[in-house]
Amino acid sequence: MIVRIYAGHDGQTHFEDLPLRSEESHNVALQAGANLVFRCFPAEYWSDWHTAPRRQYIFILAGQMEIGIGDGTTRRFGPGDVVLADDLTGQGHTTRSLEFRGSVPLWRWAPNAGPAPHPRMRTPHGTSATVLL
Repeated sequence: MIVRIYAGHDGQTHFEDLPLRSEESHNVALQAGANLVFRCFPAEYWSDWHTAPRRQYIFILAGQMEIGIGDGTTRRFGPGDVVLADDLTGQGHTTRSLEFRGSVPLWRWAPNAGPAPHPRMRTPHGTSATVLL
């Protein structure tokens, strides 16, 4: 399943579960110039209200992270979980690491999602962690 976060007509971010049927194959075409970003969040990481900088898929590789939305709902994500960040407007969402080691998500920009990487997506040493395909 992919969990989509999106901005509703009320200006709030909402969760939507997008099921993946086991009998179907889902191919994503990677294009020249497509970006992948690996980022390690420290254990104490917290990001206050923000919108997604562009439509992007987030694949959780290690650790646990929590996303909160405006109505107070939070959802936890761990290794193997996929989030489609699609809340480009409105209040946005919060993000935090839950484990003592932090979390390691991988971002994949959706097609025609705009430039990358976003300034928030930097390694602790200030260098870009983008991998071009």
